[in-house]
Amino acid sequence: MTGQGADHEPAAGPETVADWLVSRVGRRTGPARERITDAVQQLGEVDRAVYQAIAATPTPALDEPLRRLSRAADKSKLWFAIIGLLVVAGGPDGRRAAVRGSLAIGATSALVNLGVKPMLERARPDRAGAGVPGVRQVRMPESTSFPSGHSASAFAFATAISRDRPWLALASGFTAAAVAYSRVHTGVHYPGDTVVGSLIGASTGLAVAGLLDSLQGGG
Repeated sequence: MTGQGADHEPAAGPETVADWLVSRVGRRTGPARERITDAVQQLGEVDRAVYQAIAATPTPALDEPLRRLSRAADKSKLWFAIIGLLVVAGGPDGRRAAVRGSLAIGATSALVNLGVKPMLERARPDRAGAGVPGVRQVRMPESTSFPSGHSASAFAFATAISRDRPWLALASGFTAAAVAYSRVHTGVHYPGDTVVGSLIGASTGLAVAGLLDSLQGGG
């Protein structure tokens, strides 16, 4: 199978964040517990159903491009390539955007990998059980599933550079969304992982850009 690494056993832990929440909420009592439990269970069912629907839908024209895109975003290689271009050919605004993007990726990566993932320990999807076609697959990461680090870094970068390079922000935002989807398409994340990862990334990108603006203004 071209470009595919060996799958690893999914990390131990709840299959979805909904399962994790239910395990915590289930320790409480009363009608509020029942409503919250029902809601998060149903969200988990939706999450799994969307994942399985994507896995079962034939998309031969998309499989290889999305697999390549997902691999290009490993370790933020795609975003750092754009950062390099901004430094070399972007002028003062481009270099400012490169700094914002780099810091946003670093902050988001630390938040996701050192903060959120260890706290939740969500298991990776059962890609074989869902029938994800082999031609789509990338190496199954050994880290836990929630949230998607690829999605978080992608949206952190796209958001952070938007102030200095608005013309690039649209293209980067579209690419970030494609990267986030590619992680579901290749079978390594549930949709909920990528949605929350994208929100974390966009929020962190805004915070980093705002902090740099305030520091520059104060100088």
